[in-house]
Amino acid sequence: MNVRTTLRAIALSLILAGMASTASAQSYTKAQYAADTKQAAARYAEDKKLCAEESNSGARMQCQRDAKAEYNKALAAAKADLKNASAKPAACNDCGRVIAVNVVDKKGEGSAVGVIAGGVAGALLGNQVGSGGGRKLATFAGAAGGAYAGNKVEEHVKSTKVWNVKVQYDNGTQGEFSFDKDPGYANGDLVKSANGTIVRR
Repeated sequence: MNVRTTLRAIALSLILAGMASTASAQSYTKAQYAADTKQAAARYAEDKKLCAEESNSGARMQCQRDAKAEYNKALAAAKADLKNASAKPAACNDCGRVIAVNVVDKKGEGSAVGVIAGGVAGALLGNQVGSGGGRKLATFAGAAGGAYAGNKVEEHVKSTKVWNVKVQYDNGTQGEFSFDKDPGYANGDLVKSANGTIVRR
């Protein structure tokens, strides 16, 4: 290989390196692909002219083979960059969008404390009404009514708000998540499932 052929190979390698760095630094388009293939063809034509100037037929043939190989490498690199740029990004099965946020009252649970306290209060009030057998009936009715009322009052006191957030995932499925406090999500928020709940993405 003579000096001219070596210089040509170095120049072509630099051009290919520039094309590769440009392709990786930004998204590769069809227009860039066309420009890169045109540049490779122009360089190949110049290389063939240089090869024709070789005095030795063996060197001339080797130069032409090298030029063709470099041209094929440039075309393959441009095709690979175009293919990689057009490849779709991997789907995120855990990613989605909030489609509904509903706030509901979660009914509290009554306990024996509410029933007993209500029953005692009702019995005391019922005992104040009437005399004799009527008083016993009023005490019993007051105890029963008080027990029921005490249970309901305790349920009301222990009731809480719950935020139910419905998510439509990118893969087509849906999920619903409940929060004891306002999570701050609104319709359209982009979220991702993580550890049994959702987080913003």
